[in-house]
Amino acid sequence: MDAARVDSWLWAIRVYKTRSAATTACRAGHVRVNGDKVKAAQQIRVGDELRIRIAGFDRILIVRQLLVKRVGAPLAALAYEDKTPEREPQAALGLRDRGAGRPTKRERRDIDKLRGRHDDRLS
Repeated sequence: MDAARVDSWLWAIRVYKTRSAATTACRAGHVRVNGDKVKAAQQIRVGDELRIRIAGFDRILIVRQLLVKRVGAPLAALAYEDKTPEREPQAALGLRDRGAGRPTKRERRDIDKLRGRHDDRLS
């Protein structure tokens, strides 16, 4: 086998839980092969670079082995080389403890200030 469908490969290496989720991501333009947006049926080969947009961040994978059947996580990790740069940890802004109820007016204003939003009526 010298080529595989991109959606099938992404599902097989466990980037997406289902093949239909991988297909949907391709349709939405979240998957690029060698810099070009691709359709789900696009064929990939060993050495291709994939950029997958997940949760607002790009994941960069280099194809090392072609898989069309879903395999275990240790075997799936051998099928690609992850070139994704490290992300800086971000502080959670304005998160409240679970069960704390609705924020008071003062707490809401403080949360809005932390997030960079402010009320123009008060300025």
